[in-house]
Amino acid sequence: MEHDGSAACFNAALSDLLDRFTEYRITSVGHRVVHGGSDYAAPVLLDARHIDALRQLTPLAPLHQPHNLAGIDAISRLLPNVPQVACFDTAFHHDQPPLAQRLGLPREMHDAGIRHYGFHGLSYEYIASQLPVHLGALADGRVIVAHLGSGASLCALHERRSVATTMGFSTLDGLLMATRCGTLDPGVLLYLMQTRGMDAAALSTLLYEQSGLLGVSGISGDIRTLLAADTPTAREAIALFCYRVCREVGSLAAALGGVDALVFTGGIGEHAHTIRKRICADLGWLGSDLRVLTLPTDEECVIAQHTERLCKHA
Repeated sequence: MEHDGSAACFNAALSDLLDRFTEYRITSVGHRVVHGGSDYAAPVLLDARHIDALRQLTPLAPLHQPHNLAGIDAISRLLPNVPQVACFDTAFHHDQPPLAQRLGLPREMHDAGIRHYGFHGLSYEYIASQLPVHLGALADGRVIVAHLGSGASLCALHERRSVATTMGFSTLDGLLMATRCGTLDPGVLLYLMQTRGMDAAALSTLLYEQSGLLGVSGISGDIRTLLAADTPTAREAIALFCYRVCREVGSLAAALGGVDALVFTGGIGEHAHTIRKRICADLGWLGSDLRVLTLPTDEECVIAQHTERLCKHA
């Protein structure tokens, strides 16, 4: 039902767009697709085979992939002769060192695709492309990018390539987020299953929709609301968010062997100066030579560039 609603909304929006801008012609369409699995290391020109393969990845991103595919399906129906390109949030991390991708599970599970993937790759790709403009020679050094928004993660870059990132197999891992828990001892899940009888659906709702800033504060998952509320639970949620960012920066600094620059981006990273100031104060141990930047990200630009390149001769 949720998928059908998403498709209907997309159909209505696209129809309205075509009605309003009759002087323009849509020549190609690019899509953000959250999960590319183990096989998709770069954007692809879509065909029936690729679309089916992406549909098979839905269990890896159940809250995101169906909506991404709904957009692809809607374009296929409404503009069947227009080429489409899928750009993957996982692709930027595809060539991380093998150890950074491996979980401590049996080998056959790793071979079946249960591994660290990482997300927000389109954002990190854009920021990496802008680093030479702002950092000069340091752009190819040891850089940590903090994509902080309702979904949040960090990425360690060396030579502007992903070395490690805080999100792993799913978008639940790593930092505390608006409504997502971030890193969680799997023993908690076993405990909830055994003592509260929670099944997969109940756990999914808890971890994706009821946790994070919302769960800790009991007020909201929006950092702006919490900063304005200034209640004990709001302050605790903000403190936990910043603590988790700083702790994960330390982890990525270890993976890089040091840090030359820290870049903030995303809704919180770009606009919440109070949060940036607090995080930087807690990271004073990194030294005074650390360069700190705030850069707006532009995932749409990355998608447009890949789409133009792939569709030029389609």
